[in-house]
Amino acid sequence: MSKRAVIAMSGGVDSSVAALLLKRQGFDCIGITMKLYDNEDIGILREKTCCSLSDVEDARGVAALLGMPFYVFNFGEEFQQEVMDRFVKEYEAGRTPNPCIECNRYMKFDRLLEKARMLGFDYVATGHYARIEEKDGRFLLKKARDLTKDQTYMLYSLSQYQLSHALFPLGTYEKEETRALAEENGMVNARKRDSQDICFVQTGSYADFIERYTGKTWPEGDFVDTSGKVLGRHKGVIRYTVGQRKGLGLALPEPMYVKELDLENNRVILCRNDELFTDTVTVKKINLIPWDSLPGKIRCQAKIRYSQTASPAWAEQTGEDTLVLHFDQPQRAVTSGQAAVLYDDDLVIGGGTIV
Repeated sequence: MSKRAVIAMSGGVDSSVAALLLKRQGFDCIGITMKLYDNEDIGILREKTCCSLSDVEDARGVAALLGMPFYVFNFGEEFQQEVMDRFVKEYEAGRTPNPCIECNRYMKFDRLLEKARMLGFDYVATGHYARIEEKDGRFLLKKARDLTKDQTYMLYSLSQYQLSHALFPLGTYEKEETRALAEENGMVNARKRDSQDICFVQTGSYADFIERYTGKTWPEGDFVDTSGKVLGRHKGVIRYTVGQRKGLGLALPEPMYVKELDLENNRVILCRNDELFTDTVTVKKINLIPWDSLPGKIRCQAKIRYSQTASPAWAEQTGEDTLVLHFDQPQRAVTSGQAAVLYDDDLVIGGGTIV
């Protein structure tokens, strides 16, 4: 392949330095900012989001500094269908999704990659902290050198085709090295804050966003314990997630946590903390990276949310699109809709969606 890459530029320091590094490696690059939504679509009237005018101008300025052509492509319709609508439907079904995973799967490494290939470019490069290695004709995803910034959890769903056309130039860099490179090269965003949380939920809670987005409201109902005893009233089931304690608005003799959402009966089931643990997790919609299917029962480390440390487990594939994890130590607040991602040291085995 020739060395031609589209840089997905958010206006942040990471994607900017990714562009710098590829230019230094002799790549022919163009910068593209994906316009994913209008602020009015998410109930915001000011330019405050990752698609804001200031972010676009930061990306454009870095591209000019590096002598790269720069474009803004409108992917609003695709983002609404593939990310925002999925997010809302999952919450409505009582699950807790991770839209950043869906954005990588469907937007950066599907729609943008398709556009890049149409334009004659071989790769899509991003500012993710992760590494790709090729071994025996297979593309492997590995953790970043800076484990505090490692983003492989968000990238587990990438296919062999997508990995073969992806570049992560920051995989061997520490975050402070990235910022230092930006400063040394006169980038205005060198000390810009990293984006936090979900890009299209900028004000209020996820539930507030969903109610604005759908125009629907969710009725109050009962908090109950595991025996069915009524403990109080909740403010709509979409406002709660498994493991939650804060914000319940209840005065109870002992701490209680959300165990389950009973959508059929509009109830939120609460339990004691010790009732939140399980050692068995079922995963569907799996994507495996080193193999097409698991080679029997394997030993791994697995994490059931982005922010946690991976824990030792056995993994066993139970169907074409399902696997079961048996953890050595019970895991707290396993949440339907979140991703479970499997590792062998720094190698990403794959993952899927928790049932």
